[in-house]
Amino acid sequence: MKYDVILAGVGGQGVLSVASIIAQAALSEGLEVRQSEVHGMAQRGGAVLSHLRIANAKIAGDLVPRGAADLIISMEPLESLRYLSWLKEGGVLVTSADPFTNITNYPDAEELISSIKRLPRSYIVEAGKLAKEAGLAKSANTVMVGLSSCFLPIKPQSLEKTIADAFSKKGAESVSANAKAFKLGQAAAKA
Repeated sequence: MKYDVILAGVGGQGVLSVASIIAQAALSEGLEVRQSEVHGMAQRGGAVLSHLRIANAKIAGDLVPRGAADLIISMEPLESLRYLSWLKEGGVLVTSADPFTNITNYPDAEELISSIKRLPRSYIVEAGKLAKEAGLAKSANTVMVGLSSCFLPIKPQSLEKTIADAFSKKGAESVSANAKAFKLGQAAAKA
């Protein structure tokens, strides 16, 4: 088994946190993991891209080849379309519907969503809205992990445990809100 993931977004949206959670969950199941990151020009507001490779055998390199990604996880719609050339035929794209308009010529959000909906296997979720419903506006990236869990070769329980461990230092309320955000993301994939 080999499973390649591209994670995309903008600095400050939690792309690297999502990559870390998925990687830690995969490692907890005894899988091999390779990861590579590219940060944009600015810490907040610049493009962030992470390559994540998961397998049950040795992995030769860190980078996902173009046209080979099984899954693209994007924290915002424009970034999801920017990396479509990495998605393999039959691959899945999951994205937050919430635009991060950090440039003056940001495309029309409705046109972006329309373009994504035309893809054969795409899932769009209002991650910000679901995060607020979970009780923690900052848990939008956990919503995206929940959505992605329906496609990853990792048990949802492993992801949930990794999330609980990651947020345990922030207290029980944070753990609870992130657990709910994960479940809301999962439910969005099944809706």
